[in-house]
Amino acid sequence: MRSGTSPAHSVKDVLSRAAPGLSHVTQQLQRQDFWRSWLAEHLPADIRARISGLTEQRGTLVVFAEGPVWGPRVRYAVLELEAEIRAAAGAAVTRVEVRVLPR
Repeated sequence: MRSGTSPAHSVKDVLSRAAPGLSHVTQQLQRQDFWRSWLAEHLPADIRARISGLTEQRGTLVVFAEGPVWGPRVRYAVLELEAEIRAAAGAAVTRVEVRVLPR
């Protein structure tokens, strides 16, 4: 290392200073991955295949069904798991919603 230069930083450190908003995006992606895995373990395959997306927003886990035909089925299956979802989330999730979002 040349004198007067700073030590090398991790990519995470550089990105967090360059764009603080990326940490929020990274956290959101991690939460989506967590919920995808969790739901994959707890929902039947036919229901799981009809989920077009999910997000966690301000204490609400939003699960998107791929169409209006599947909305009620996904809603019923997910809401049956609501107590388990809340337990898995800790205080991070206080509500669970199912909405329609075509693929």
